[in-house]
Amino acid sequence: MMRKVLLLALGIFAILMNVFAKQTAGTVKGKVYDDKSKAHAAATVQLQKAKDSSLVKTDVTDTEGKYDFQNIPAGTYVIRVSSVGFADQSTAVITVAEGKTTEVPTITLTIATKELTGVTVKYKKPLIEMKADKMVLNVESSINATGSNAMELLRKSPGVIVDKDDNISVKGKSGVRIYIDGRPSQMDNKDLAAMLKGMNSADIESIEFITNPSAKYDASGNAGIINIKLKKDKRVGFNGNVSTGMMFGITPKNMNSIALNYRNKKINYFANYSKSFGINRNHFNLHREQVDSLFDAKSIQEDKGQSHNFKAGMDFFVNSKNTFGVIVTGNLMDNTNVSNTKTPITSLTTGALGRTLNAMNNSPSNRKNFNYNGNYKFSDTSGHELNVDVDYGTFRGRTSSYQPNNYVYPDGSNLLTIFKNNTPVDINIFTAKADYEQRFAKGKLGYGGKYSYVTTKNTFNFWDVINNADKFNIDRSNKFNYKENVNALYVNYNRSYGAKWTVQAGLRMENTQSEGNLISFNGVQKPEDNVKRNYTDFFPSASVSLAANANNAFSATYSRRIDRPSYQDLNPFETKIDELTFQKGNAFLRPQYANSFELSHVYKYTLTTTLGYTHVKDLMSMITDTVERTKGYIINRNLANQDIISLNVSKPIPFTKWWNGYYNVNMNYSMYRATFDDGKKVDVSAFNYSLFGQNSFTLSKKGLTGELSGWFTGPSVWGGTFKSKSMGGFDIGLQQTVLKDKGTIKISLTDVAHTMRWRGISDFAGALLDANGRWESRQFRINFSYRFGNSNVKGARQRQTGIESENKRIKTGSGTGPGN
Repeated sequence: MMRKVLLLALGIFAILMNVFAKQTAGTVKGKVYDDKSKAHAAATVQLQKAKDSSLVKTDVTDTEGKYDFQNIPAGTYVIRVSSVGFADQSTAVITVAEGKTTEVPTITLTIATKELTGVTVKYKKPLIEMKADKMVLNVESSINATGSNAMELLRKSPGVIVDKDDNISVKGKSGVRIYIDGRPSQMDNKDLAAMLKGMNSADIESIEFITNPSAKYDASGNAGIINIKLKKDKRVGFNGNVSTGMMFGITPKNMNSIALNYRNKKINYFANYSKSFGINRNHFNLHREQVDSLFDAKSIQEDKGQSHNFKAGMDFFVNSKNTFGVIVTGNLMDNTNVSNTKTPITSLTTGALGRTLNAMNNSPSNRKNFNYNGNYKFSDTSGHELNVDVDYGTFRGRTSSYQPNNYVYPDGSNLLTIFKNNTPVDINIFTAKADYEQRFAKGKLGYGGKYSYVTTKNTFNFWDVINNADKFNIDRSNKFNYKENVNALYVNYNRSYGAKWTVQAGLRMENTQSEGNLISFNGVQKPEDNVKRNYTDFFPSASVSLAANANNAFSATYSRRIDRPSYQDLNPFETKIDELTFQKGNAFLRPQYANSFELSHVYKYTLTTTLGYTHVKDLMSMITDTVERTKGYIINRNLANQDIISLNVSKPIPFTKWWNGYYNVNMNYSMYRATFDDGKKVDVSAFNYSLFGQNSFTLSKKGLTGELSGWFTGPSVWGGTFKSKSMGGFDIGLQQTVLKDKGTIKISLTDVAHTMRWRGISDFAGALLDANGRWESRQFRINFSYRFGNSNVKGARQRQTGIESENKRIKTGSGTGPGN
């Protein structure tokens, strides 16, 4: 019934908007001169959207060097000019107003460095691009990114912090949503971390950081959206790329990938595949003082496995207005995590050793994640655009664990207990969404809706191993089933006022209906075993931008967002990590809401300064609590609130013709305040800063380039109670083109000084915790890639499908340290 109402509302809304829409547009004119200040004919002129560089129209200059674009919707654009023998030229951002003519300053071409017959002028994207609504990290532009995985790339990105449990925060804010090609991931933190660690950087084109998304995006994610865009070839004809690489840390690792593409006027086929395998080793230490005892755990963890990633699809261009497409993406992982932990337990008063716990955990796992997408796009020259996506996604996780725990006493006696468990997880996600845009009231009006339905089945089977026989423990085994339906409608409007002002405002409505049901095998039912919810929220967003003059641009943004709990975090059952530590879910965990404000200033299109403030209500945070004097447990709870003030400054600096730099500084101050019913309090605040720098060097005219990049982050807060210590490192790399520029050899050394180690301290609920560790951060990497086929470039359409925000809430991975 809800779907019918949703479709009917969208249909009526679309009809009304079409009736009242006004089809007015602007004009863009200009001239192109050569290096001798004479009119240059036959130059190719492209009009591109400033927001995403997508092509709007193309023209060719006449004998007077003139070009003319008619019927251009209001908005911001960039002009790019190319001509054989000349270097490409681009303008600054220009603003087109409804019904007005924009005169672009004359563009002067310069002779290319080498003027040869058939010369190809290459354009390399900068490492970081600051756009009106997002920051873009162009992975292909970094030598040191080669051989890494998606999690490593995020860890080193400006303003991003990854904590000891692989939780990701941006500018001090947790709750970021990870999108893959515009599709939200529904995995929980562990499974998402496992997938990102298995994702080869060779498959990634760029990473987009969208801190204040408009109403068009799902409202989930209080820190905004990180969209990882996988490569999709943009050339006509048949072409491809193959690459292979080795990484040497404590243990060797290997990554391989292949990408194929065929495109003509009517159809485009594309397919990518990558495989990575190897062993990753982590060190984890936990010093815990609780009541009158000291628990000093030291653990070595080794994760051995392989990961397969693929993406395949087809676009069918019916005509200039209509396009149909299908996309299939998948991630398959097989790995075994083995940890060995030694925990001496001593008296805090006498220092005497009471006993030592030797714990081992052998945990093999298998994960399969598939997403299937069908899409349709309609777009005409008068500003109407319709995008429809239907998605179906599945996640299947199978993990087992074998846990011997042996207490050894000073007199030589011992007590051995052994546990076994397996935890199958099945998640199915269906989404359908439609987005429509058209000109309206001298601006652009967008509206649409989305339907999503998710079902999850989580089973926890637990055995006690007694005299080498498995005894099923009904008190520790359970099933947890969860279903959730989210229906959304949104409207968004933007308009330019004159050549300087642009205003955008939107409103999104989301209705959520959910039910979680715990079935305990012992037959005992508790009030929290079945929790139903039905709530409706409204999420406004707005932005105002001012292009004051050629040197200064200002913008102000506001958005309200939500973070819903991951499906497994709602499971109230207890799972044992070892004899002294267990984890439990929270069926009454509420969503958290965030109101975010940002003010930005851009000076001369390069120096960008952003001041932000965010207030988070009912902050969800993982708390390490205490029970039974000697034991600790991990649980997600709602803290009272969180306030964050942030400042971000970035600037590219071209020092010389052979040395270019990019630098970013981010600072934020976070305050956590909460008092729980049992009298326990959280009162933590921290000033955090992070530095990021990348230097690119042209070392020879024969294709040799170099890179020096580094990052550093100061103290911060993890999980509401842990105050972390500072951490950072730097990488160096070289790149050489070979085989007539079709091949590339890259070598790099990461974490040269071996300084990337983490540490955090918590003093909460009568327990003092000091956790620290490191991973294989220092690695020597070598990579070779080869491009083949047609090199004629044609713009490929990028697709944001409908399943993006659901996938992130699936928990799929394992491992403790940041380097898994």
